[in-house]
Amino acid sequence: MKEQQLFDVIVGPHVSEKGTRVADKNRQFVFVVRRDASKPVIKQAVEKMFNVQVEAVSVVNVKGKSKRSGKTPGRRQDWKKAYVSLKPGQDINFIGGESA
Repeated sequence: MKEQQLFDVIVGPHVSEKGTRVADKNRQFVFVVRRDASKPVIKQAVEKMFNVQVEAVSVVNVKGKSKRSGKTPGRRQDWKKAYVSLKPGQDINFIGGESA
């Protein structure tokens, strides 16, 4: 897969309480990814973007919520999130700068 296409696979990090717990306990990070992304492509994208070694990738298809605006019913889009496990000694720093 081309390098530019790999950078388009990951939409961004998914920050939540569960994601923070998982990151602290299991060295996993949660990302919002494109709905057509596969596990091997997500692994390549994370390794390329953050210069880390990925141990495993799990994906979850999240169904969009039903919402309404007044009388008009609507629905949010479905999306996919990926739980990325890193090998021991690896870490991703979202804040940037040098780590001490």
